[in-house]
Amino acid sequence: MGRKLNKLKKIRLHREGTHTLIAGAVALLLLNAGVYYAFESKIPFYILLVICAVVYFIVVNFFRCPIRRFEGDTENVVVAPADGKVVVVEEVDENEYFHDRRMMVSIFMSLTNVHANWIPVDGTVKLVTHQNGNYHRAWLPKASLENERSTIVIETPDGIDIMARQIAGAMARRIVTYPHAGEDCYIDEHLGFIKFGSRVDLYLPAGTKVNVKLGQKTVGNETVIAKL
Repeated sequence: MGRKLNKLKKIRLHREGTHTLIAGAVALLLLNAGVYYAFESKIPFYILLVICAVVYFIVVNFFRCPIRRFEGDTENVVVAPADGKVVVVEEVDENEYFHDRRMMVSIFMSLTNVHANWIPVDGTVKLVTHQNGNYHRAWLPKASLENERSTIVIETPDGIDIMARQIAGAMARRIVTYPHAGEDCYIDEHLGFIKFGSRVDLYLPAGTKVNVKLGQKTVGNETVIAKL
C-alpha cells in the first residue's frame, strides 16, 4: 500500500491551536493595556509584558507542527506516533479489544514536546472509539486504563492489527482524533492532537521485536518503533 503524499498536512502551527493562540493574544493584550494605564510607574507593565511574552512563547511552541516525511520503506514498519520519551516496553494483557497478550510501547509527551500525533502504520482503520475518564498523570501505569482516551485499531496490508491509544494527562483536557473507521491511513498522515501533556500507547502483536528502549527519546513519524 503506497503512501499518499498529497494528503500530507503541511502546517507549521497546528490548526488545533488557532483559537487558543488568537484568544490568548487578545486576552494578554487587554491585560497588558489595563496594567499600562492603571499605574503611573511603567515597571509593573514591563514585568508583566516579559512574563506574558514568555508564557505565550511556550504556548506557541506547544502548538508547533513540523512537516515530516518518513524516508524509509513503510512495509511492515511501525513508526513513532509522537515525540517524547519511551516510558513502557513490555508484554501486557490487553483486555478492551484484543483480549490477549500484546507488546506495549508507551511514549510520554512533556509540555515541551510537539503534541501532534502521526499514523504509526500503513493500513485500514478498523475501529475508533473515545472513552471519558480520569486525568491521572500520564506517565502512571493506571493512566492507560483509567484516563480519558481515544483508541484506534489499524489493520496493516498483511492483516496484522495494531492499536494506538491517545491518553489524556493531568493537564490535558482535549483529545482530537482524525481517522474514521473504514478509511485507509498511511504513515506521514496525522493521527490527531492532544492538548497540554499526555501519552500515546502502541499495542503490537506479542513477540514483536521492538527497536526502542526505556528512556529513549522518539521523534514522531521518524523513529522506527518496531518491524512487524
